[in-house]
Amino acid sequence: MIFSFAGTFIRAIGIATSHAEEAPKPDEFGSAGMYWEKVGWRVGVAFTILRSPVRPSEYMEVLSPLLPKLYAPLRPDGVGMQGIYLTYLPNNLAAAIVDLLGAEAHALVRGYRVSESIPSISSIVQLRWEEHQMAEVRRDQKIPETEREAVVMARRGQGLFKQRVMALERACRVTGVTNGEHLRASHCKPWRDATNEERLDGENGLLLTPTMDHLFDRGFIGFEGNGELLISPVAHIESLARMGISPNKCQNVGNFSNGQKRYLEYHRDSILLRSKFMP
Repeated sequence: MIFSFAGTFIRAIGIATSHAEEAPKPDEFGSAGMYWEKVGWRVGVAFTILRSPVRPSEYMEVLSPLLPKLYAPLRPDGVGMQGIYLTYLPNNLAAAIVDLLGAEAHALVRGYRVSESIPSISSIVQLRWEEHQMAEVRRDQKIPETEREAVVMARRGQGLFKQRVMALERACRVTGVTNGEHLRASHCKPWRDATNEERLDGENGLLLTPTMDHLFDRGFIGFEGNGELLISPVAHIESLARMGISPNKCQNVGNFSNGQKRYLEYHRDSILLRSKFMP
């Protein structure tokens, strides 16, 4: 989520629709960022102009105590920091801003108004980013050839990674399918976000059928550490029902190892399509 601050107002909210990919600096920037590198990182963002923009300077008694000590976007008096183009906001500061912006912002954060437009964009850019990463792995001569191949195969839920997951798992956690031909080793911490060691760690995986792997990888479902199946509020309920998941039925998929719980916590925080700081 990106807050657009211009002319002393927060005027728009953007939802990131992709992972980062290398790209040249846009021509539209003109002289802005003249000292930036010619090639940087591009992230797709779907912006919504707010009907009721907010001037942060009017609410600094609420926001000022929440500003980070380093790289804060605002001064304590609410004036914008001109030297900062894009900066990370702590969750409590972001939540306070969303509360000030009201119901429209709450709806955007929960994904209700962008759920139909994001997947088709993000899946394409996500694939490009993963192909870029795989090319880097293949070129890295510091990694032994056999390990490079294992890391690349792990992206597809196959090879050494699948063997290690199958040493821990026996069936699809959701459907119960046991035939290995119909199962993928799905990363809890996605391949695109993981280190090479994590990409091959069997505890970073679950056995899932291709349909469940798709839902899990895209963040439409997740799992609590106690085995409870979680469903994203932006998932298409009719489609889930046709895939065999009943949104009205509480389903528990069994126990996880401590390592799996750690990776699943990352999935809930960073992949599952829900806000981690809004109810």
